[in-house]
Amino acid sequence: MSTYRDLTLTHRGSARSTVLRTIGSRERRSHLTAPRVPTVGIDIGGTKVMAGVVDADGIILEKIRTETPDKSKSPKVVEDTIVELVLDLSDRHDVHAVGIGAAGWVDADRSRVLFAPHLAWRDEPLRDALQSRLAVPVMVDNDANTAAWAEWRFGAGRGEDHLVMITLGTGIGGAILEGGQVKRGRYGVAGEFGHMQVVPGGHRCPCGNRGCWEQYSSGNALVREARELAAADSPVAYNIIARVGGNVSEITGPLITELAREGDAMCVELLQDIGQWLGVGIANLAAALDPSCFVIGGGVSAADDLLIGPARDAFRRHLTGRGYRPEARIAKAQLGPEAGMVGAADLARLVARRFRRATRRRVERYERYERYAQQLGRRDPAGPEDQDKQ
Repeated sequence: MSTYRDLTLTHRGSARSTVLRTIGSRERRSHLTAPRVPTVGIDIGGTKVMAGVVDADGIILEKIRTETPDKSKSPKVVEDTIVELVLDLSDRHDVHAVGIGAAGWVDADRSRVLFAPHLAWRDEPLRDALQSRLAVPVMVDNDANTAAWAEWRFGAGRGEDHLVMITLGTGIGGAILEGGQVKRGRYGVAGEFGHMQVVPGGHRCPCGNRGCWEQYSSGNALVREARELAAADSPVAYNIIARVGGNVSEITGPLITELAREGDAMCVELLQDIGQWLGVGIANLAAALDPSCFVIGGGVSAADDLLIGPARDAFRRHLTGRGYRPEARIAKAQLGPEAGMVGAADLARLVARRFRRATRRRVERYERYERYAQQLGRRDPAGPEDQDKQ
């Protein structure tokens, strides 16, 4: 006699492919009826892989973290790391789905990582590779999208119908959320705000262009400016030079923020510069998208009002139609570095629901077929062996 588990395993592959193709068009309000089951969220960056079990209220039940395998290694090494983390968490929790927030471009079907700057992923079929090894459905999305979803559901963006998230880290990432749905664009790569050109012919960007926004308002921009001043032995940099013992390469974003909080004039000014460029970019996005709220996340946002205060001032100065239009709210993200992980887990709950429904329908059809076959057997007094003899 076939069991529910047997039937689930039999139909899992086809159910997943059907379900995951339709999830994007049905996100709106679907979180309200998604199953309240624990799921695993995974945030993959250039330096770390963070995994956690998250409940339906966005509460992290358990979190583990490991270093990201070197980018020169094969994609399978990263996949092995993800599988190990999921299996580890599954030993202690009843996991129903896995969500991946990847630092890279993810296609519109959320099945392939088209490009990841810090990992050896080039058109990598990550979802299918993981689903073939894990016994639960898998969802893959861009890490900024998953962070924005988390802030909308549980953080600084709650109650907002039109939200834009900007993540300030090594570069600038972003996401657009409207009416309870992440806007991914036709090809899945919307929200790459960091590569808007703000200074024609400006600093060269790793993307190959010049003058990209992230070259003026990001962790890399902050550190670059501080190191240039220190390398030139500028009098305003004496404090930070002394702090690193003259080793300019040891100047980091967190150190600059720490010194700014202590009142170091140069570090305060550098954060103001980054904040002003942030405000300029936000004003441009407001002209294009007109959201009600901008949420600022990422590691650089730890500078709080040292960064966001100047950004608000610059936003008001550069906003198109200033004084004659409502101004969007600018808020710091509330969920910190766990936002991408929490959002990935919550989005995976939507996949878990649809996968379970699709599986249940297939099981019900199979059970009806078995009952029908049994009824036919009872009506025919001659069994299969008697029919062969006839």
